[in-house]
Amino acid sequence: MMKKIILFIIFILTTFFLISKYSDHNLKKAIASCVIAQTRTSNTPDIEKAKIFCEEKIKKQRKIK
Repeated sequence: MMKKIILFIIFILTTFFLISKYSDHNLKKAIASCVIAQTRTSNTPDIEKAKIFCEEKIKKQRKIK
């Protein structure tokens, strides 16, 4: 019984570590794809402006959900 509890705690700690490590990865990929879409659809592609716009937009959406 004690062994199961220890294994469960190790599992939970590992899960929290992996979530905290890789959650930023998804944000970076979403921003990168948004920047690509913004630069392809605009008449004057400015990467810096698109990056700022996408970061604000995606971070705002993440707070809502």
